[in-house]
Amino acid sequence: MKKKILILSGGISKERYISLDTGKQVGRELVKNGYKVKFSEPNYNLFSAIKSFKPNIIFNALHGQFGEDGYIQAILETTKIPYTHSGVISSAIAMDKELSKKIFLKNDICTPNFISYSFDKSKLELTRIISKKLKFPVVIKPINEGSSVNVFICSKTNFFKIIQRLKDYKKILIEEFIPGREIQAAIIGKKKLGAIELKPKRKFYDYQAKYNLKAKTKHIIPVKLSKKDYDKIMSISLKAHNLIGCRGVTRSDFKFFRGKFYLLEINTQPGMTNLSLVPEIAAYRGINFIKLLELILKDAGTKK
Repeated sequence: MKKKILILSGGISKERYISLDTGKQVGRELVKNGYKVKFSEPNYNLFSAIKSFKPNIIFNALHGQFGEDGYIQAILETTKIPYTHSGVISSAIAMDKELSKKIFLKNDICTPNFISYSFDKSKLELTRIISKKLKFPVVIKPINEGSSVNVFICSKTNFFKIIQRLKDYKKILIEEFIPGREIQAAIIGKKKLGAIELKPKRKFYDYQAKYNLKAKTKHIIPVKLSKKDYDKIMSISLKAHNLIGCRGVTRSDFKFFRGKFYLLEINTQPGMTNLSLVPEIAAYRGINFIKLLELILKDAGTKK
């Protein structure tokens, strides 16, 4: 008998609609393959849904804040029911771009130079710090958002105008801009799944490039890399996955420039929509959507 799966989707983050889409497509595929499925939002009705449905596994299809940063994971731990993707600590670390980058650097994983900024310095002081440590252009981004929400490439002339868009965040990351190829690599469980290259028509692979069909980002698979370089990017991805203690599937985002891979971040809740990269990588490796979902379900658990 197939298991009962409670799909947790929606939420209150800026990625709510992507989460709903992920949940819908995951649910449709599971039902088609004989699983009993129920949907729930991460609200006051969650425990009632768990109590009445009695799921074997909770499929966490949430994205963004409160969904992949350790908060919902801490709540799910109290249910004692296995849930998909990474646990409390690993989710919190991966979502915190400053902390995860410090871990990368400590473990000899190359990542762009960066500073954190809490809107506590004058324009002159901040300009001096950037000129000394990073140089323009720079990338600015929230420390704890996903899907490239509010990520901008800034020159010296437009930096202070753009940075005001992020003033509602307590802290942001200001990062060295690395040109070059955009390559993303996926890990499932403790195994290397594969990589894909992206050629967005926009400046970089931002939110619109990810989820707007009109953006027409070109997906290249197999990635044109030497065997040595391909093995290297997959090894770095697995190393980052293991260092942070991730579970289930992760996707690591890289820039490849002048023979060097720069790890930008690791995503513990990659999308499962028809535009998402992990299902595309899996399909290329001969793993169809239901098999991919079953691998994720197989690696569900608690703690970590």
